[in-house]
Amino acid sequence: MSDSPVLYERRAGAALLTINRPKTLNALDIPTLDALDAQVRQAVSDPEVKVLIFTGAGRAFVAGGDIADLTSRQGLDHYLNFAERIHAVFRNIETIDKPTIAAVNGWALGGGCELLLCTDLRIVAKSSMLGLPEITLGLFPGAGGSQRLIRQISPCKARELMFLGDRITALEAERIGLVNRVVEDGEVLNAAFEVADKLAAKSSMTLKLLKRTLRDGAEMTPSASLRHEQAMIGLVLDSLDAHEGCDAFLQKRVPVFGGR
Repeated sequence: MSDSPVLYERRAGAALLTINRPKTLNALDIPTLDALDAQVRQAVSDPEVKVLIFTGAGRAFVAGGDIADLTSRQGLDHYLNFAERIHAVFRNIETIDKPTIAAVNGWALGGGCELLLCTDLRIVAKSSMLGLPEITLGLFPGAGGSQRLIRQISPCKARELMFLGDRITALEAERIGLVNRVVEDGEVLNAAFEVADKLAAKSSMTLKLLKRTLRDGAEMTPSASLRHEQAMIGLVLDSLDAHEGCDAFLQKRVPVFGGR
């Protein structure tokens, strides 16, 4: 296997990005974040890639940040360097127009859980453990986790996970709505590619505009978000794909979307 901190593989319409530091349980450091950012940008710029899948090498998705590196920093240095970088990389993943899937194959703790929070869909192996244990180190989630988690699951449950720092099982993560699906160990990538295939068959144009509608609407008042949705579905109806889909339904055939 390559010694690159992030591996890139394209299978049909999906790009698989594997964080590849198994000896450190795929802990995130600056070189890894730089490599991840470069691979994400490659996938986004490739018109053949319809979906991005994130996973980890070995027995972890991402077990967190590099604690030895973290403890060597003072506040301003951390803010201007590591924190600035991880926030930018995670925000880019969160806001890209193509659908993203986290294929969690082991530990997803700290920064790994925060990376998961940036993805659209999450498929998790049954033996995986997830959590935000930063409080046990005298810290709190600082790569966007404190803000994303409380917006994605119930606020009281989000506070419990961050205040106590407990690890939770994959089944508990599914129960509280943190992940979409739990699968048997060894099946997580197969399940992720099955979902990716379904997404790749959809209109990439419509998915792009839907993602923008959801993302932008979440930052608006309810009345403004409804107006935004009204405008965005109007844009969708200007696409060839929307009319292909409707025509295919009326003609009782499978639509063929071109992403336009």
